[in-house]
Amino acid sequence: MIDNTRRAGTATASAPAGIGNIGVGFDLLGHTITGPADRATVRRIDEPVVRITAITGDAAGFDRLPLEAGLNTAGRALIELRERHGLAHGFELALHKGIPLGSGLGGSAASCVAALVAANALLDAPITRDQLYPLALVGEAAASGSPAGDNVAPMLLGGVVLSTPVRVIALAAPRLYCAAVHPDYVLETRRAREALTAPYPLADFVRQSGHLALFLTGLARGDLELVAEGLRDVLVEPRRAPLIPGFAAVREAALAHGALGASISGAGPTVFGWFADRGHADTAARAMQEGFARSGLRSEAWVSPVAGPRAELVD
Repeated sequence: MIDNTRRAGTATASAPAGIGNIGVGFDLLGHTITGPADRATVRRIDEPVVRITAITGDAAGFDRLPLEAGLNTAGRALIELRERHGLAHGFELALHKGIPLGSGLGGSAASCVAALVAANALLDAPITRDQLYPLALVGEAAASGSPAGDNVAPMLLGGVVLSTPVRVIALAAPRLYCAAVHPDYVLETRRAREALTAPYPLADFVRQSGHLALFLTGLARGDLELVAEGLRDVLVEPRRAPLIPGFAAVREAALAHGALGASISGAGPTVFGWFADRGHADTAARAMQEGFARSGLRSEAWVSPVAGPRAELVD
């Protein structure tokens, strides 16, 4: 049990955008990027409730997010924190959305993780990031319908992370760069998941398992040839690609400019590529934007080290 002695105060935390799945590791792998972020300000209150007081944002659609705590990813995570650890006090929460909604950059996860990191700082006995992880899974499920850790885990730990429902493992990553390009197009996570409901042939699972093994081995050894051979998605990408206008051209642009691999970030529509060289990543990002432009879509691009930041308290 966490000590329930009241500690007054307010804390604010910021959580970065993420690249969920990294193509080959559906619901298992993810990493963060330096770029857009969500921010949560939490105030500890005497009432035994979780209350969302405001949601603001830079991205369109933030005003459609639920203010009811139990329906909001960040609010649901704080409810779980209270209930699981027997807290007598509650929290007031204000969110600022910096990550585009429905972008495949982990916006729901970022709000959830930022809220937990801020609330944790107000506890009399703060818990570890590993202990925050199962609470974040509950919050993420409120938004996506699935308690997947591919976004919340790297946002808690930073860098490249392998996650299961009960474990998070920070992975060694060579000095690589990610180019992430987000088109001005909304693809809701639930719709993207519906594309995966039809059965898969066993042979596809075998191929994907081989790619995942090569990818993880390449990371562990610092072997970029293995990383490139493994960064291929034969399960999810073929079914979600038709939902993203211009995807084929954008992916090809990344590969043509030296990407080790390129695929869909999270549920999409953001497309990412991994690069061994920062200059190649910068050039590829511009070419990827041109690919979306040919489909009539404006886009934003970010280039970041693959070993991105974790959620942190801010002033």
